[in-house]
Amino acid sequence: MKIHVLAGDALAESFKQTNIDGEIIICRECLVEGDLEGAGLEEFWQTRAAFISNSYGESKEKYIQNTAAEFEKLRSLATSGAEINLWFEYELFCQVNLWFCLYLLRESNGRIFRVAPVVRQSEDVWKGFGGLETADLKECYSERAEFTESDILLGKDLWKAYQNADHQTLEKLSGSKSACFPFLDEVCRAEIEKSARPKLLLREILASGANDFGEIFREFSNRAGVYGFGDAQVQRILREI
Repeated sequence: MKIHVLAGDALAESFKQTNIDGEIIICRECLVEGDLEGAGLEEFWQTRAAFISNSYGESKEKYIQNTAAEFEKLRSLATSGAEINLWFEYELFCQVNLWFCLYLLRESNGRIFRVAPVVRQSEDVWKGFGGLETADLKECYSERAEFTESDILLGKDLWKAYQNADHQTLEKLSGSKSACFPFLDEVCRAEIEKSARPKLLLREILASGANDFGEIFREFSNRAGVYGFGDAQVQRILREI
């Protein structure tokens, strides 16, 4: 059995054009923001459902059905021996979702692969899979990297450090070298600076005279693409400042 965990519905639509075989699971979370508390997964889902409902107006029931259920499907396959392909981009938004998936798969007895947007040039590295052609996605898949046991353990440890806001451990882990975790140092640094750096950059952009959201968002993405924030995240920060 072959599984593809895809970073969002947009990628899922593009992926279908590749005709790569396997079942699709869609990651619809934005674990890069919001509460992460929960003694167990059931409590965690309720925490996330409340955050998404309060922040974006999606009902808790819809979150459980559309988001938590996809992760539960992945979790149920962890010990099935399935081949699991994790299609995630390089920036912080996708990385924390990837870390969470590896946490769920920490006891998997199947082979797990990282599929990354390896076709991107260095200047476009934070743009991820967005806008890639079918042939590009096929190339990304053909160059996938297999997670070793130590890689999966690293992913689990990264998630727990992130969930607990343990920046000391996160900084220590950021020096780990693995083909499955490129740009780890930049991503962990972005997380450590997340409470201040995005606000500072947005204040600078506003002070420069920008007042159209499209212009503000593009400039923020140019300066801080490592965060991978979408317009919803940037709008939330703007409201806070």
